[in-house]
Amino acid sequence: MHPAIKQQVLLAAAGVGLGLAARALVRKVAELDLRGKTVLITGGSRGLGLVLARTFADEGTSLVLCARDPEALERARAELAQRGAQVLAIPCDVTDRAQVKSLVDAARQRFGQIDVLVNNAGLIQVGPMEVQTLDDYEAAMNTHFWGPLFTILEVLPEMRERRSGRIVNISSIGGKISVPHLLPYSASKFALVGLSEGLRAELAKDGIAVTTVTPGLMRTGSPLQATFKGQNEKEYTWFAISDSLPVLSVSAARAAREIVRACRRGAAELTLTLPAQLAIPFHGVLPGLTADLLGLLNGLLPAPGGIGKEKALGLESQTTVSRAWAAWATSAARENNELAA
Repeated sequence: MHPAIKQQVLLAAAGVGLGLAARALVRKVAELDLRGKTVLITGGSRGLGLVLARTFADEGTSLVLCARDPEALERARAELAQRGAQVLAIPCDVTDRAQVKSLVDAARQRFGQIDVLVNNAGLIQVGPMEVQTLDDYEAAMNTHFWGPLFTILEVLPEMRERRSGRIVNISSIGGKISVPHLLPYSASKFALVGLSEGLRAELAKDGIAVTTVTPGLMRTGSPLQATFKGQNEKEYTWFAISDSLPVLSVSAARAAREIVRACRRGAAELTLTLPAQLAIPFHGVLPGLTADLLGLLNGLLPAPGGIGKEKALGLESQTTVSRAWAAWATSAARENNELAA
C-alpha cells in the first residue's frame, strides 16, 4: 500500500475509534412516541414528502403539509384524509419567510404545537456547469438552505420551551460528495448538511434532536419534475435510469420507513442505499481520488449544447429509450403524485 494512502487509512481508523468512544459518552436521546404528535413536512405534496406523510400517518400523527403547487397539495391531502389522517395542507413557498411564518401560525391554531419538523422541500437542476446560471445557484440555496432555516427558526421557540422536539433535514449524498452535472444542487445540500450537523450540536442542550438524512438514489418518481439543461434528453436519460435501478436506488417506501425510524430514535444521521454508505466513507478517506474518479465520470456525461441554458422538465425530456429503461420512474411518479391523475 502506498505510504500516503496507508497514513490516511490509519487516520480514518483512529477517527472512527474516537467517534465511537465519544458516542458512548453522549447521553442517548429518549425514543419519541409519535402517536398523537404533530408533524410538519415541507414539500409534502409528492415524492418522498408524500411517502413520508403516509408513513407518519400510519404512526398515528397529525400532519401539516406544505408545497407550492395547490393542486398537487390538494390531491395529497385528499388521499391522506381517506386513510384516516388528520391533515392540514397549506400552499407555501418556503423560500419566503413571511409565508413560512403564516404556515407555522396556522399549524399551531389547528393542532396546538409542532412536535416534528421535516425539511424535505427540494428541487433538482441537472446539466453541465457551462449551462448553470447564478439564478440556478440562488434557487437551490433558497430552497435547500434558507427554506429549512426559516422553518427551523419558526418552530424553535416552542420546542425550546417544551425542551422537546425533532428536526429532520433531508439532504443528499450530494451534500457529502459533489456530483458532476448537479453543482447548484450539491453546493446547496452541502450547506444544509453543515447547518443540520451544527444545529444538532447546539440544540442537544435544549432537548431537541436534529437528524441529518443523506440519501443516495431513491425511486420516488422525482426525475419527471426535475429540470434539465444542455442536451436535456440525454441528461434526463442517464439521470432517470440511474435513479430507477433497484441495485443503485432504494424504494421510496423503504426510505420513508427508515427516516421515520431515525426520527423516532433521534438519530444523528441516516445514510440510505448501500452505494451511498460505501461512497461517503471512501470520499472521507480518499477525497482526491474520489474527485478524480468523478472527473472520469464527468467525461462520460453529455457535453454542453442542446437547449443550452434553457430549462426543460423531465416530462418534456423523455425519449423512447428513457421511457423503456426508466419504467420504474414513471410507475413511482404515478404512485407518489408526481403526475396528475
